[in-house]
Amino acid sequence: MAAMTTRKTNVEPANEPVRTAQIQISGPYDLREVALMGFGHRDERDFDGVMRLAFCVDGTYEDQVGVELRQRGSSLELTVHDRPGQRTDLDTVTRQVARVVSVDHDGEEWRRVCERDQALGRLCEIAPGFRPAMFYSPYEAAVWSIISARRARPQGIALRSRLSAEHGATFDLAGVPTPALPTPSTLLALESFPGLPQDRIPRLHAVAEATVRGRLDVERLLAMSPEEAREDLQQLPGIGPFYSALIVIRALGLSDVLSSEESRSREAIRNLYGLDHDPSDAEIAALAENWRPFRTWATVMIRAIGGRLEPAAVA
Repeated sequence: MAAMTTRKTNVEPANEPVRTAQIQISGPYDLREVALMGFGHRDERDFDGVMRLAFCVDGTYEDQVGVELRQRGSSLELTVHDRPGQRTDLDTVTRQVARVVSVDHDGEEWRRVCERDQALGRLCEIAPGFRPAMFYSPYEAAVWSIISARRARPQGIALRSRLSAEHGATFDLAGVPTPALPTPSTLLALESFPGLPQDRIPRLHAVAEATVRGRLDVERLLAMSPEEAREDLQQLPGIGPFYSALIVIRALGLSDVLSSEESRSREAIRNLYGLDHDPSDAEIAALAENWRPFRTWATVMIRAIGGRLEPAAVA
């Protein structure tokens, strides 16, 4: 587990409380790779040294916070912006950020996994500090699942951005206005939204209600097996097998859950390992034995980085 320290800093303006915290990193790490990975609603095309995060805080998800994240050698520095009149728990925010940017696991052990698997090693050579970026929380992953279903990803990104700008808190993060997703109570009061099919509103309400009741609490879902958590999430309208896997694997901070449901991941594995056919679930599971205890991270890296390899370097 990464070491975390916090300290209070006086920063103007006075109506926007700002505090800082640090997270120590183990193993190779490159915040640029994490920030530019591209997943879910994140689609940054350049990196100015700051990864900007705005989200609903673990717990009730009724607090919202903005975070400027910078890498200083082997540590990450957080500049945390609270809403006026609000004071979030700094340790909670720091732990949540650590989960989101995958510095909550042993990076040296991840390095060893990459060294013992020749194919992963090639990816690490071209992106030595890569780690997966995660959704801010199961709540935010579930909302993304509802609003992005059956639409092109850029459309989902644009819709989430407008929803956040109009109904969430916006933070000035290193000169860039960055909105956070609306809180569960705000979503419960939402009756319609331009561009969002009306049948999605009850589904968003169900997600918000489940969150209010604690069903999307990180610790509650982590107390289950991944399979049990997926089955539990599928009780929510609009959350089927694919999206329940997305929430469990990409929002809880798990590092060793293997999923072969994404066709693009299967294709990326085929290309990296030079297979002449689409690998079966059993073949992927056999390859992934060498990735333990980071089968999730390995799968994400293969999909995210595999396309950078020159054809001659594949297989």
